[in-house]
Amino acid sequence: MKQDIHPDYHEVNITCSCGNKFVTKSAMEKTDFNIEVCSHCHPFYTGKQKIVDTAGRVDKFNQKYGNMFKRSI
Repeated sequence: MKQDIHPDYHEVNITCSCGNKFVTKSAMEKTDFNIEVCSHCHPFYTGKQKIVDTAGRVDKFNQKYGNMFKRSI
């Protein structure tokens, strides 16, 4: 293996805008990194995810194709 061609792999301190802090390893030059969303505050991971239907697209779809996908028993 060639010497001195690999990047420096070191610990990086990650800080989220919600206040959560954790340490990971990376080859990036920074030792401190700020992020906006992490697994503690992202709606997908917290279970507070909401489906927003701003244009009524779900209702429009159900009106147009609603009866097509219903099962007949």
